Amino acid sequence: MKTYPNSLFLFLSLFLFACHSDTKQQIAKTAKDTVIGAEQSTTPVKSSPADAKTILSRKEVPVLCYHQIRDWKASDSQRAHDDIIPPANFRDHMKMLADSGYHTILPDQLYDYLNYGTKLPSKPIMISFDDTDLDQYTVGAAELKKHGFKGVFFIMTVSIGRPRYMSKAQIKELSDDGHVIASHTWNHKNFAQFTDEDWDIQIDKPTQTLEKITGKKVEYFAYPYGVFKAANLHKLKEHGFKAAFILSTPMDEVNPIYTIRRIIDPGRYTARNLYNSLQKSFNKKKVVTPAS
Repeated sequence: MKTYPNSLFLFLSLFLFACHSDTKQQIAKTAKDTVIGAEQSTTPVKSSPADAKTILSRKEVPVLCYHQIRDWKASDSQRAHDDIIPPANFRDHMKMLADSGYHTILPDQLYDYLNYGTKLPSKPIMISFDDTDLDQYTVGAAELKKHGFKGVFFIMTVSIGRPRYMSKAQIKELSDDGHVIASHTWNHKNFAQFTDEDWDIQIDKPTQTLEKITGKKVEYFAYPYGVFKAANLHKLKEHGFKAAFILSTPMDEVNPIYTIRRIIDPGRYTARNLYNSLQKSFNKKKVVTPAS
């Protein structure tokens, strides 16, 4: 029987152990890769966007709209008390939403939910601001930050940099902080009164301005006064928008994704008033059959 020196025996033993160890590691790695691949293969792939009937049948997500956040003046009309919310009231309302377990979502999340049925966090809500007022930055965004909320700011580009309105730097900061910057036309012209040239003046140029400021695509739009013209809704898609927002009127039965409903949070409301309004306005799932 052939014998080996002790040193040679030790070398062969170590070599065989290393080979065995490498094989086990390779098997483990292969198994791990297989699991990851399996996980990736089961990841849901977005199907085609939902049709109008499906979108209309989904439970509505609350979307709040704010304009000015300031104390009322003697010159303000009673009607203005709806569009102007005192800072103290705004703070109370945001605290109520946080304490009640609401989670803010952004337009992409809402778009995916409506089109593909993507899951949303519990008690979702979207908070939006129109018209570029400076107090939306100084009061609104600061208050959202306290509660870990994010919002969408619909910018009227003619106002950028003017007194009492946001600057380019402030809009950029909002975008960098995770809020969404979206379009609200150039000078608040009524969408229902658009002429052919307004698609460049009121839509394309404001989009270009905002994309240059933020470095991000602008894909959402809010109608001035909440007014839309059904015959022109399809053009918004042609001009790069994924969805658009109205105010309290019902969604369009043919193009619901371009008429997502919002409600104004009136400045005269208490936090309890707002909570009750949300329950009443957005608590029911509707089934609507679009007109043929």
